[in-house]
Amino acid sequence: MIFLRRFITILSLVAVMFLQACGGGSIGGSGQEPDPVLQDFPLAYVKRPLPLDDDGERETSDIRSPADFFPGAVLYVRDRASPSADERAITIGVFEAGELYDVKDIEASYDGEKIVFAMRAPEIENADEDEQPTWNIWEYEISSATLRRIITSDIVAEEGQDVAPHYLPDGRIVFASTRQERARAILLDENKPQFTTLDEERREEAFALHVMNEDGSEIRQITFNQSHDLDPSVLSSGYILFTRWDAAGARNAMHLYTIRPDGTELSLFYGRHSHEIGTDGETVQFTDAREAPSGQVLSLIRPFTNDRYDASPILIDAAIYTDEFEQIGIGTVVQSAHTNAAGVNVRTDDEPSTGGRFSSVYPLWDGTDRMMTSWSPCRLLVDEVIVACTTDNLAIEDVVEANPLYGVWIRDVGSDTQLPVVLPEENIVYTDVVAAHPRTRPTALIDKLPGIDLDATLADEGVAILDIRSVYDFDGVDTSTNGIGVLADPAQTLAAERPARFLRLTKAVSIPDDDVQDFNNSAFGPQINQLMREIVGYAPIEPDGSVRVKVPADVSFTVSVLDANGRRIGGRHQNWIQLRPGETRTCNGCHTADSEASHGRMGAEFVSINQGSQLTGQPFPNTVARLWTDAGETMAQTRARHSGFADCTVDCAATTPSADIEYTDVWTDPLVRTPDADLFLRYAGLTTPSPALNCEPEWSNRCRVVIHYETHIHPMWDLTRPDPDDTCTACHTIVDVANANAPRVPDAQLDLTDDGPNDNEDRFKAYRELFFADIQQVIDVDDSDGDGDTTELIDLIIEVGLDDDGNPILQPVTATPGPSMSGAGAAQSNFFSVFDPGGTHDGRLDPEELRLIAEWLDIGAQYYNNPFDAPTN
Repeated sequence: MIFLRRFITILSLVAVMFLQACGGGSIGGSGQEPDPVLQDFPLAYVKRPLPLDDDGERETSDIRSPADFFPGAVLYVRDRASPSADERAITIGVFEAGELYDVKDIEASYDGEKIVFAMRAPEIENADEDEQPTWNIWEYEISSATLRRIITSDIVAEEGQDVAPHYLPDGRIVFASTRQERARAILLDENKPQFTTLDEERREEAFALHVMNEDGSEIRQITFNQSHDLDPSVLSSGYILFTRWDAAGARNAMHLYTIRPDGTELSLFYGRHSHEIGTDGETVQFTDAREAPSGQVLSLIRPFTNDRYDASPILIDAAIYTDEFEQIGIGTVVQSAHTNAAGVNVRTDDEPSTGGRFSSVYPLWDGTDRMMTSWSPCRLLVDEVIVACTTDNLAIEDVVEANPLYGVWIRDVGSDTQLPVVLPEENIVYTDVVAAHPRTRPTALIDKLPGIDLDATLADEGVAILDIRSVYDFDGVDTSTNGIGVLADPAQTLAAERPARFLRLTKAVSIPDDDVQDFNNSAFGPQINQLMREIVGYAPIEPDGSVRVKVPADVSFTVSVLDANGRRIGGRHQNWIQLRPGETRTCNGCHTADSEASHGRMGAEFVSINQGSQLTGQPFPNTVARLWTDAGETMAQTRARHSGFADCTVDCAATTPSADIEYTDVWTDPLVRTPDADLFLRYAGLTTPSPALNCEPEWSNRCRVVIHYETHIHPMWDLTRPDPDDTCTACHTIVDVANANAPRVPDAQLDLTDDGPNDNEDRFKAYRELFFADIQQVIDVDDSDGDGDTTELIDLIIEVGLDDDGNPILQPVTATPGPSMSGAGAAQSNFFSVFDPGGTHDGRLDPEELRLIAEWLDIGAQYYNNPFDAPTN
C-alpha cells in the first residue's frame, strides 16, 4: 500500500521537493512574504479526482479526443488568490445531488468580471452514446454569483459538443464544436444527408471553430478543417490563435494557426517543422496557446497521449519565427524560437521530471513574470513509499515517478519562487487555473462584409478566388529550367514546351459515423490515409506559372499542378485550404516537400520572384498581349481582368474553373502556334459514364467529380474498341475464349476481369491485380487419370530448401512485372508507360480515358469516393 511517511506533511514534502528541483528557490511559508497586491484578484480553477481505472491505474488522456468525459470535476472560485480565501463551488447544485459531471476550458473576460467554461452533464444510465448529454458552454458572473448556460434552448445546446470557449474583444464568444453547421448545409447541396463528419483518423466527430453572440444566438462556423480545430484564444491584433490538427494523408501533428473572427485569412502561424522539441527530441504537439504580456506566445507542449495530465510550458517568439529555427525574412537560423516558460526542468516523457509537472499555466498581466499554475512536485515511488526526487533517490535502479500531487501556485519565474494558493491533495488534479483580473482588451476586428471588404458577386455565388503568382516559385526560388521570364514569353517557349499546364482543385469528402452509413474499408484505396476525394474543377496555368481561379467557399480543398496529360507533377499538397465567400487569397507559389519555410503564413512568405508584366512592350499581334499594361500583374490576373472585353478574339476569362481540362492559347503569335497549343480533355469524349455531377451547363460551387472504380474505371477494360476483339479483357484474362474457354495465363500476369477469387468480396478481382503484388500463375498439365492431358491455372510455388526435419520449404513466386498502378499517383504508376507514345499499347486507350485514370490515381485510387454509394457492412 502506498503511504506517506508520517513525519512529513504534504506541504513540507512539497517544499523539500521544490527546493531540490530549483536549487534554492522558496515557497510560501519559507520566508517569502505574500504579495497582497498580486493576490487581490479572483481565481477560478477545476478540481477533479485523478482519473483511475478499475485496477487503480491512471487513465490516459488524449488531446485528439476533446469530447472525452472524466466525471467528478467541480469548478471553484476564490475572491482572492490566497490560501486563506474561501473557495466557492459554483457548479455544485446545477445537476442532481451526487451526480458526477465534468468541467474544463475556463477563460476569463478582459474586464475580469466573468468566466466562461465548458461543462458536461452527468451520464444517463443505460442510454446509448448518442443520447448522452453533450458539452455545453456556461458563463459565471463573479460579482452577482450568477451562473447561466450561454445557449438556453436545450435542443440547440445539445446539437453538438461545445468546448474551449474564449471571449472575443467585442463580447462574442469563439469556441470549438462538432456542430459543423455550415459544413452540414453544404452536404445537402451535394445531395447527401446532413451529418457530422469524423476526423481523418475516423476516431470521433471533428471539432471546428464557431462564433456566437453572448446570448448564444447567431452561431456561425468559421473553420472547415477535416480534423480538430481547438483551443482558440485572441492575440492583441484581434486575430484568433488556435491549435489545428493537420491529419491529411500521412500528416499527423498539431500546429498553431490564426484566423479572423469572420473566418477569413486563415493562416499557418507556427510549428510546422517544430515538433521534435520534447525531452530528448520527443515528438510533442502545441496546445493551449495564448499571447503572454511580453508579446510572445505561451503554449503547452505535450505528446498526443499521457497519463499525468501535464504539459511543458514554453514561450515562443512567434513575431519573428515561423518554426523552431526558421526566422521571418531570414530563413534558417541557429537560435531557438522558444524558451522554457517555467524556468525549471520539466520533462515531456515518463522519466522523473525534477522540475515537477504542470497541468495548467495562466500569465498574470501585471508587469511581472508571474503566472498562475497547477503544479505537482517531483515524487518517486520507492518500495511503495512516496519520497522526494533527491539525487540519491533518483539513482535507485528502476525508480518510477509517483502519481502527481497537483496544487495551485503563483509562480514567479524571474525570482524562481512560488506561492501556494490551493494546497495539494493526494489523487486530486487541479486544472484550468485562471486569474480573473482586468487585462488589455485586444483589437476588435470588424467582420468583413460583401460589397465592402469582400466581393459581393463572388459571395452570392458561394465562391472565393485563389490567386497564385507562379507555380514555378518554390520558397522564393525559380524552379523552371530557363527562368519564368523565358517560359512567359511565347516567342521563346511554345505552349507545348511548358511543364505546368493545369491546376486541379480537390476537396475532402466528409466521412460519416457508422450510425449514419456503416460501410467497410473496401471503399478506400490502397492508400487508406487519403480517405475519399472529389475533384471540384480545373484551371489553366498561364505561361508565367500564374493561376487565378474561383474555388468553392467554406470547404476544405487542396491543389495539384498537372502536366499536359492531366497528371500530377510532384507530391500531394496535404494542407487543407479554406476561403470564405467573396474572399481572395493570393500566394506567391509552392513549397518543396521538405521545405522548412512558412508554408503559407501570411506576411512571412519569401518575396515573389514573379513580378508580373513579363511581356510588357513585346510586339505580339494577338489581342491579350496588346492589353498587357498594368505593371506587376501576372498573366492570369490580366486574362481575368479582360474577360468580356469586346476585342478579345477568344474567351479571355480563366477565372471560372471547369470540370474538363481545357486550355486555349491566347498568348502565342498565331503565326507560330503549334496544333497542340490548345488542349481539351473532356468527359464528353468518354463512352463510359461521366463522373461529373452538377457541372453543366456551366461550373458552379456545387460541381463535383466523383470517381468510383466500378462505375467509371472498370468498364474501360471490357469496352469494345474499333476491333470487336480488341478489349483489355481479351488478353488480360484467365479464360481462353477462342480455345473452348481453356485456362490461360493472363498477359503480364494481369487479370482485368471482375470474376475469380478476390481479396475482398466487395472489390472486383481486377482492382486487386492492378494495385497489389500477386503470385505468378502457370498452366499445370495433369495426365494422372490416363484420359489425356488436362490443364488448370495454378499459383507457382517452388521449393527453396529443407527444414530441420528434412521437409521441403515451399515459397510462392511473386509475379512479374509487379502492380501496374499505385495509389501514390499517376506518375508513380507504370500503367501509363505502355500507353504513352512508343509504348506497346499506344493508342489503345483514348486521351480522355487516360486522363480519367490519371486523376483517379492522383486522388488516391479509391474504390468509392462517396460513402453513400459504398456497400454497407
